[in-house]
Amino acid sequence: MQQIVDLQDHAEFQELNVAFLSIAVDSVEELASGARQYGTDIPLLTDADRRVAASYGVLRWAVATGEPGHTFVLVDEDGTIAWLRDYGAPENGGSMYVPVNELTQQIEEHLTE
Repeated sequence: MQQIVDLQDHAEFQELNVAFLSIAVDSVEELASGARQYGTDIPLLTDADRRVAASYGVLRWAVATGEPGHTFVLVDEDGTIAWLRDYGAPENGGSMYVPVNELTQQIEEHLTE
């Protein structure tokens, strides 16, 4: 959840003017509790049956519990995936937090392509 808060509060990320939401397998109740605890108003959507994760192909990086890792998907105005990067899977470094400056730079690069 800290990743979401840091992105929400980062001026350079906000300047990208991208719609930002989080999709997780957590229940609605768990997501609501986390949003309250961390003070975020970013939309938090549940994907308990993992259909959204499957449709974006991110389950190939699922962690040991079968949950999607820490994956970012940038979808352009036409609904096409412009950039997709997984960080959470062991083969991708196993990171569950990515420096906001790094994400901002990568997203910005793919917004201009």
